[in-house]
Amino acid sequence: MEFSRRQFMRATGASIAAVSLPALAAKMKSEGWRPPAKEPIVVFENVWIPLTNGLKLGMRLWLPKSAGHLSPVPVVLEYLPYRKRDLMRSRDDEWGGSFAPYGFAYARVDIRGTGSSDGVLLGEYLQSEQDDAVEVIAWLARQPWCNGAVGMRGISWGGFNSLQVAAREPPALKGIMTHCATDNRYAGDCHYQGGTLLFDGLEWGAEFKNVMVTPPDPAIVGERWKDMWLQRLKPTPAVVAQWLSHQTYDAFWQQGSVATNYSSIKCPMYAVDGQVDSYRDFLPRVLSNIEVPRKGLFGPWTHLYPQDADPGPGLDWVLEEVRWWTQWLKGTETGIMDGPMLWSYMETRTPSEVWPKDVPGRWVAEKEWPSPGIASRKLFLNTHGLGEVRTPARRVPCRSQETVGLTLREWYPYDMPVDLPPDQTPDDKRSVLFDSGPLDQDLEILGNPILMVRLASDQPVAHLAVRINEVLPSGESWYVSYGLLNLTHRNGDEHPEPMTPGKEYDIKLMGKMAAHRFKKGSRIRVALTESLWPMAWPSPRPVTLTIVTGESYMLLPVRAGGPQEPPIPIPLIRDAAKKRAMTHRAGRTPRVVRTGPDSTGRITVVKYLPDPPWTVRGVGTVVSDASVWTRSIREGDPNSCEWSVEWTTELKRGDWNPKLKATVALTSTAEHFRVRESIAAWDGTTSVFERSSDTPIKRNLV
Repeated sequence: MEFSRRQFMRATGASIAAVSLPALAAKMKSEGWRPPAKEPIVVFENVWIPLTNGLKLGMRLWLPKSAGHLSPVPVVLEYLPYRKRDLMRSRDDEWGGSFAPYGFAYARVDIRGTGSSDGVLLGEYLQSEQDDAVEVIAWLARQPWCNGAVGMRGISWGGFNSLQVAAREPPALKGIMTHCATDNRYAGDCHYQGGTLLFDGLEWGAEFKNVMVTPPDPAIVGERWKDMWLQRLKPTPAVVAQWLSHQTYDAFWQQGSVATNYSSIKCPMYAVDGQVDSYRDFLPRVLSNIEVPRKGLFGPWTHLYPQDADPGPGLDWVLEEVRWWTQWLKGTETGIMDGPMLWSYMETRTPSEVWPKDVPGRWVAEKEWPSPGIASRKLFLNTHGLGEVRTPARRVPCRSQETVGLTLREWYPYDMPVDLPPDQTPDDKRSVLFDSGPLDQDLEILGNPILMVRLASDQPVAHLAVRINEVLPSGESWYVSYGLLNLTHRNGDEHPEPMTPGKEYDIKLMGKMAAHRFKKGSRIRVALTESLWPMAWPSPRPVTLTIVTGESYMLLPVRAGGPQEPPIPIPLIRDAAKKRAMTHRAGRTPRVVRTGPDSTGRITVVKYLPDPPWTVRGVGTVVSDASVWTRSIREGDPNSCEWSVEWTTELKRGDWNPKLKATVALTSTAEHFRVRESIAAWDGTTSVFERSSDTPIKRNLV
């Protein structure tokens, strides 16, 4: 529905259009802050936000019934391309219904060209998306029910654009909460890692093609829905070819990467991620580099909000956000900044060992980050294992093996338990290994392990992968952290440099952030390989690296915390992962099938992600989608690698029945990639649109 002009009249008095940081700092602290009593709310299905370019963006709005000119409230914005009307409705209802009763408005806006909003979407994190957000924030702040203060929250895309929009410094934006995001779109997103090409960019490309062109709901936009659909379909770009045309950290990726200028973020920030999530390295970077009032949380879960934790334990998160937003949007001191800068869950076993049970461990606190309580412990990669004392150098070959990496298959582990890394022993047996002796006491790490490896390559383009595992006395090898580097990116991602064959280099390779206790009696294992397939595309030609032992070493971020840790002030949700596993929709069971080698030596890994039809509560739309991911390769032949993804989406309500199918496939020679993409759309059984592309792209030291 549309709000009336009277409802949207601009306030003339009580708006606190500036909850400024200096004014807030001057306020006296209130003793023993408690959350306010909950109050009734009203939900507006669709509110149009007009932009100066003539477009309108669709918003769902949760609003306390008391909000108005005499009792304005702050508003928290979530700004996404994922369809407020249907696909995200259940999640939004759960959050809005839990959060808004505490005296906040919650606004869920479809970005331009998605869901109910006008226009077209032509790519990720565009300048136009940020421009629109700045207008949306100003518009929200002017409403009679708003006190002039706006916050931004979000996970994944919403976490990205919370950072990006904060960097634009809109005056009414007083704080952000960013979950599972990144500050660097090249190094920290799904397309590239360490300059290597990731499968997840291909998978996301197929899914994103459907995101860009799914039609608006006629119940919101009326009969013009089909014209809007065609408007979205016709200019749809070949997005994977576009991403693959930018193989370095150039201006394409720097747009929207706040790492280019951390100082541009001037409002308070709360950053959250989980140890199983692929984006977790953004957390220590933003805490270290963004100099505003800030907090961090590092849990045991994957790409999820803390209340949805899988693996668990999770956190009862609503009141933590109420506390955060009360502090920064209402100007009431809640004491939230008095605690540690970072809370982290210190696991004592890995999720792979215990799922669906909660990961055992405890919450630990760091007053600041980087933490003075964490020290680097140097362990040399010696000929006979890891040691604190260097032994004489020896040169050890490390040959590319195209099928090494099957135990660490996914960059983005989301579907439990099929994406969790199993016992690493099969890949360990094919790796160059460095084991410590049995530990004589527990050893806890918190941060990013760093490998300094002296090596040579016989090819100008080569990769280096490391897996850091805990080897139990019983022999199982459980994943803790990993790192991946295209060695031509050894001096940075903007200007890669080929390796000089035979020349030795000192290479720095950073592992993923980890919070883990290696237990007394276990061994620490470093496993080096040249390949990590099927997560990453292989080097253009077979490679032999030469590792110099004794001169190579690992720096472990060892935490010296004692047993008297303060209790985390956020209530825990026990058995979250188990409950989540039990409530998955019937039939949505991810399945991975591995076959081969066949008569040609080809190994194939297929992941099936079915999503049987489900009905959107309160709307009646039946939604179904599914994807199939296929990866195959022959050992010894890196350019036999083939990746493909097919993603289908269907909506149905009465005689409204749009269907979409997107496909992406990638192959290569030593000199070129070849990417084939397609998008097809049907209205019921009638074909509406179809387009395909076949694009050769020169490899740029990838």
